[in-house]
Amino acid sequence: MTKHHKANITHEEINELPLGAYEGHVEIISGATELAYVFDEINEHPVVGFDTETKPVFVRGHSNKVALMQVAIPKKVFLIRLNKTGLTAPVIHFLENENILKAGVALRDDIKGLQKLTYYRPAGFVDLAEISKQAGLEVESVKKLAGLLLGFRISKGAQTSNWEAHELNDKQISYAATDAWVCLEVYRKLMHR
Repeated sequence: MTKHHKANITHEEINELPLGAYEGHVEIISGATELAYVFDEINEHPVVGFDTETKPVFVRGHSNKVALMQVAIPKKVFLIRLNKTGLTAPVIHFLENENILKAGVALRDDIKGLQKLTYYRPAGFVDLAEISKQAGLEVESVKKLAGLLLGFRISKGAQTSNWEAHELNDKQISYAATDAWVCLEVYRKLMHR
């Protein structure tokens, strides 16, 4: 079997890969007034990378609301601070738009988390774990998909950080942007298989 057609990748193999991260343009959106023009730009793209982040809870029975929504388009990633902007009409229109494919992993959790903010009818969500299964792959996590299809490993160091912080730090920005960008790149790779 050639390396490009492996169905799985081990943690050891991932650890041997070079570290990769999104290095392009990142726009952080904290004001609700900015959302209309942001989604005008996003809505021009038929496929986007998609993810959300929520401040972790270490107490049983408690939960936090989704604080950040990441949307990757070619050459740019938007980090939308929902804890500051709220789920406004442009965001809801995007989440309900079946003509824009929102590619991500474990999307059921993202969708549910966002519905706790405001009810909407999700449309156009494409779970990369399901597509990769259909393509004969045995990987489901963003980390494994990146390793297998893109040839690098991604850092998960900032995953459990405070996504409601007054300002996001460089590590959080890189982590959040990378996750959404990787989803877009993995989708493209799977479509070309």
